[in-house]
Amino acid sequence: MRKNSKRYKEILKNSKKDKINTKEALDLVKKNSTTKFDESIDVSLKINLKQSKGGDLSLRTVVNLPNGSGKRVKVAVLCEPGKIDEAKKAGADVVGSDDLIEKIAAKKLNFSKLICTPGMMAKIGKHGKVLGPKGLMPNPKLGTVASDITKAVKNIKTGLVEIRNDKDGNLSSSIGRKSFSVEKLLENYNHFIESVKKEKPNTIKGEFIKNTYLTSTMGISYKVGGK
Repeated sequence: MRKNSKRYKEILKNSKKDKINTKEALDLVKKNSTTKFDESIDVSLKINLKQSKGGDLSLRTVVNLPNGSGKRVKVAVLCEPGKIDEAKKAGADVVGSDDLIEKIAAKKLNFSKLICTPGMMAKIGKHGKVLGPKGLMPNPKLGTVASDITKAVKNIKTGLVEIRNDKDGNLSSSIGRKSFSVEKLLENYNHFIESVKKEKPNTIKGEFIKNTYLTSTMGISYKVGGK
């Protein structure tokens, strides 16, 4: 039988059965973040997928957190040779043209996000089977197909997070780190929730967000209700 650690037993003393307001939940989540590393503070939602017309909703979009996510993202830029210097100056970690396509074809994916200029999309299209399953295929809606390389790199580096639901209507995202103040986390949380609500289509009736939870990487979750 697995035994819970002393740290986890201490955290359990702070558990709550009922819904609590967002600020109280964030206070507790930060209090429970007692590991040595800078834990991620995460929000998890259960959304209503049932549309009155058509199939279930599939939500995939990006949210630009006002205070950033605090997560270090290794960004690659696939562009024309004449734009390589621009990509490097923008802060991209990996930059290339046809040489980067060769690495992708060989499944050498040493990056977590791939930005592609519109002119290079025709060349990268056939490698969708390599990039798609890992969520790396550039997509205009997600800000990863862009003419303005500097802006695209900055957005992803500073707080653009991608969200998508699974077949059961669950979606989650980091809204910061334990080193963030409660005020910054609360601002990120409110912006995240409002951004998701705006994605509700007219074909879905009633509440779009059914349940909301807050937790940290090594903590316990709290069900949030109200402000």
